[in-house]
Amino acid sequence: MTEFEFIFVLYALLLGLSLVELLSGLGRALELEFARDAEGRDESFRIGWLTPLMAVFVMLDLMSFWMFAWTMRPLLSVTPLTLLGVMGFASAYYLAARLVFPGDPDRFHQLDTHYFRVSRTIFGILIALVGVQWAYLLSIPQIRDAILTPVGVGLTALFVALMAAAMIFRNRRVQAVLLVALSVRYLVLYFI
Repeated sequence: MTEFEFIFVLYALLLGLSLVELLSGLGRALELEFARDAEGRDESFRIGWLTPLMAVFVMLDLMSFWMFAWTMRPLLSVTPLTLLGVMGFASAYYLAARLVFPGDPDRFHQLDTHYFRVSRTIFGILIALVGVQWAYLLSIPQIRDAILTPVGVGLTALFVALMAAAMIFRNRRVQAVLLVALSVRYLVLYFI
């Protein structure tokens, strides 16, 4: 087993649990909606658009950090500080993913209410993780020059600005546009 494989097991476990948390939350919400439809309740439960859009964005963001770990493999070595950093980083990601869907969706008439309760916290965690990632990358001389380009800095600034805007504006349509823009940004980067 290489040092990277040893570290990546912990990282992959926590990021994998983050993905499971997102999918489980979606499953719980869908089950509730289907159950209420089957019962013919007047007070129908609505998933809405914002929480699922947030889940898609968080999944794409999660995938980017998974890919980031792969690119860092030659630079990682097993130290207590590395393991602590990986555990802290991936744990923060798990917390963000855990908050996307409520543990008990039955408490909400629509999930947009839950979204507006937790979205600032989720975006705050994700912005903090981008900051940690950049601080780490800037600490490595062989990478510093490669990322300090107008394109690299500009794309990251745009990414953070979109998330910060999502923390500020509380309009449903604006939120939906920002979440779609954040997700499309990832899809464009993945396929270019």
